[in-house]
Amino acid sequence: MVVISRPYEPFIPEFIKVHLGEPDEPAEDVVVSFTDYIKNVASSEIYPTWPESAIRANIYAQITFALNRIYTEWYRSRGYDFDITNSTRFDQAFVKDREIFENISKIVDEIFNSYVVRWGQIQPYFTAYCDGRVTQCEGLLQWGTVPLAQQGYGPYDILQYYYGEDIDILRDVPVRANFESYPLYPLRLGSFGRDVSIIQNELNRIRKNYPSIPLISNDEEGVFGVETEAAVRRFQEIFNLTPDGIVGNATWYKIKQVFNAVKGLGELASEGIAPGDFDSPFAVSWQEGDYGFWVRLLQYYIRALACLYPDEIPKIELTGYFGPETTQAVLAIQTKFDLILDGVVGIQTYAVLDREYRNNLNRLPADCFGVEPHYPGYLLSRGMGDKNVILMQEYLERITQADPSLPRVTVTGIFDDAMLEAVRALQERHFNEVIDVIDPNTWLLIVRLYQELGTPPPAEAT
Repeated sequence: MVVISRPYEPFIPEFIKVHLGEPDEPAEDVVVSFTDYIKNVASSEIYPTWPESAIRANIYAQITFALNRIYTEWYRSRGYDFDITNSTRFDQAFVKDREIFENISKIVDEIFNSYVVRWGQIQPYFTAYCDGRVTQCEGLLQWGTVPLAQQGYGPYDILQYYYGEDIDILRDVPVRANFESYPLYPLRLGSFGRDVSIIQNELNRIRKNYPSIPLISNDEEGVFGVETEAAVRRFQEIFNLTPDGIVGNATWYKIKQVFNAVKGLGELASEGIAPGDFDSPFAVSWQEGDYGFWVRLLQYYIRALACLYPDEIPKIELTGYFGPETTQAVLAIQTKFDLILDGVVGIQTYAVLDREYRNNLNRLPADCFGVEPHYPGYLLSRGMGDKNVILMQEYLERITQADPSLPRVTVTGIFDDAMLEAVRALQERHFNEVIDVIDPNTWLLIVRLYQELGTPPPAEAT
């Protein structure tokens, strides 16, 4: 059973993977608990006989440095399969199986879930440091912390001395399983969710340094529309990736690497990330008690899987309310596909819904939703133009001809403003909620209304 947690705020990882050498050096990788890692680093970097305030200040810096590497995916965004090295040229010392000093161990157990931030930022600060005797650097000088502690400086005072007064220490940070941030499936035209919001925000920031990347301003936040596709494609061209407009693993991590660089997240003088920088209209997950358009979308996929696997997954109604019936169907899907059994539609479960629907669209029974053609498996949004947009325009043209109260639609081949206004009017009338895209339930509604009108009358002879 695979368990993947995908938080979007900084956290303390349960484990960290350490490369026992320089980044490109062939060497062993070891996975240790985060607390054991910090205890090892502290026992390797500083002396247990130092004043306690100096020890604590150094440990805060060591914790925060490691968290910065993990939060920015510093090495994983460059194609490495580890979180940090033990080379002091690049990171901090770690000696496999070394002795841990008792007083250091106790301090780490007390403060391991705390880290240093700049005021107004959320990412773990890049707490650069060096020994201060053999090596000098900007940042904390380890041996310099000793006389400061002897002069009565507390740990926070020492950190302020080296990193500036505009820092704080976040405490009681939650501990969670570490993860790779790539969302398990490619993001492409028609995708939606918090991961799309992240890509849109990161590309718009990168654009300040690479102005040939188109601005993403008209796509709905969290919906992968034509502007997002154009920005992705131009980014790929700039950085010598396949310019297909799809955010696969390589593009995802290259965007992250460039974003980290332009923001300076691995530097002392960092632009930083503010608390609201990655706000999104989409939840991380959906569970019992939730309701609305996006729950109805999830229910569409759940019902589709029930049609494909009727002996294993119960069929549910598309109510827009995540009730007990939806929970039971989700649990059945999680059982079938060996996912964590929590009844919650998180990134894992949604990835299965998306994959199974796309892979089995041609096998979907005709009577699953009562009408055909079936939803194509991606959101249709303003600016898009393909065969499914044309199909929806043809249907909407007939529907709006028959109902003059709706905004009129003509077939242009592009999801234009007239089409958007008609979609909004139908959503408001039938769902009492408006989203600016054609989701599976809006697709069903349009197909059903069209088919209820019957065969169109023959055109008059001219």
